[in-house]
Amino acid sequence: MNTPPHFTADTPRDLVGIGIGPCNLSLAALAHPLAELDAVFYEQRPRFDWHPGLLIDGARIQVPFLADLVTLADPTSPWTFLNYLKTHQRLYPFYFAERFHTPRAEYDTYCRWVADQLPGLHFRHQVDAVRWNPEHDVFEVDHTRLDTDGEAEALGRTHTRNVVLGIGTEPYIPDALRPLVDAPGVPVVHATDYLTHRDTLLAAGHITVVGSGQSGAEVFLDLLRHRPTGREQLHWIGRTDAFAPMEYSKLGLEHFTPDYTRYFHALPESTRDRLTAAQWQLHKGIDATTLAAIHDELYRRTLGGGWPDTVLTPGVRVRTAGRIATTKIELHLEHLQQNTRTRLTTDAVVLATGHRERPLDRILAGLDPYIRRDNSERPRVDEHFRLVLDPSVTATGCNVYLQNAERHTHGVGAPDLGLAAWRAATILNTLTGKETYPLPTRTAFTTFGLEQPQPRVPAARQAPTLTPLVDRR
Repeated sequence: MNTPPHFTADTPRDLVGIGIGPCNLSLAALAHPLAELDAVFYEQRPRFDWHPGLLIDGARIQVPFLADLVTLADPTSPWTFLNYLKTHQRLYPFYFAERFHTPRAEYDTYCRWVADQLPGLHFRHQVDAVRWNPEHDVFEVDHTRLDTDGEAEALGRTHTRNVVLGIGTEPYIPDALRPLVDAPGVPVVHATDYLTHRDTLLAAGHITVVGSGQSGAEVFLDLLRHRPTGREQLHWIGRTDAFAPMEYSKLGLEHFTPDYTRYFHALPESTRDRLTAAQWQLHKGIDATTLAAIHDELYRRTLGGGWPDTVLTPGVRVRTAGRIATTKIELHLEHLQQNTRTRLTTDAVVLATGHRERPLDRILAGLDPYIRRDNSERPRVDEHFRLVLDPSVTATGCNVYLQNAERHTHGVGAPDLGLAAWRAATILNTLTGKETYPLPTRTAFTTFGLEQPQPRVPAARQAPTLTPLVDRR
């Protein structure tokens, strides 16, 4: 392996992005025309991939196509979804399709089109650590270049004034179900890997889907469509009191605006935590179209008489789980309203149990002495998406920004694609110290508080000026 290059004090980059998902890809696209900005992005995967295991036929993203990488910050950008369609001579077909929500697979293809053309994106680069160098007032980003087999090929170190973390989320597996995933044999997969294992799952006798959110609904619907009528052998359970529709009213959607994000950030920590738990239906419910498609498919299977061999039961949690011999799985269930318990034997399980923010501790371990935390030991994040660091760091004008890891400070819109371009533009405005991308001062009809905080752009970092001494004799 190569040794890290020697530090050159006068050549730090302006920005290093860690992770290339939709959020940092949005930032890279908006940063591209800024010639004065020296930015580079690292990603350990070999190419851009957006939840490939969930690109199910017919599944659509739950935000309008205008929530692409750039439009809501710069509709004139060459990286808009509409320009992608025009480039591929598909603008008229899209126009006549009259679809406001695009297929999930098409969004993935669009993002890859952008990623393939942007300079400064380095795939197969795993970031190992981020440290602060107080001698030179820069961050050190250590990374490993990987070969085509995912093995370490070379070590590198990049120095930068600013870091943007966009490492996304990871599949969440409840403790009660983790032993099933870790053991070999009977198929137990997280929904993130659903398409990879679909043939194996469909070959199983009885299949159970755990999780009552959007991905659980999409997996259940896809399995249902591929099972013979009358012999479906499908079970769908979830903890929520109902297979509830996502809040999608016009005023309800205003919780995903910059106005609400600013309002939420200004609330006390305890209030923010209470609201985050109570607002689950804003982002964990099921799209009404998907619910209707499930009902239509179930109804169609009653036309010949009888009922489909399916069980859909909300309000159920899995207490424990285990394997029976090597061919069966036993789930110990509890109904939360009836306070009753039972056992379910099944041949395969799909865990549609959602995602959680990836822990930042590994990458940011070297910055731990500088990070300021809240009462729950979570990193504090200011209104401009910067980690609150020790003044010895921030006084230099260097910062660490977060993308899709700040729900505890900025609310339910943190992972929403509709706010990605606005957040990326906010970061670039803050980093450059000027209104590089003019952003709206009002975005919602709802006034969320009696006093609504107004957006502001921090001044650019400037060299300190000396005040001349005056002789006052």
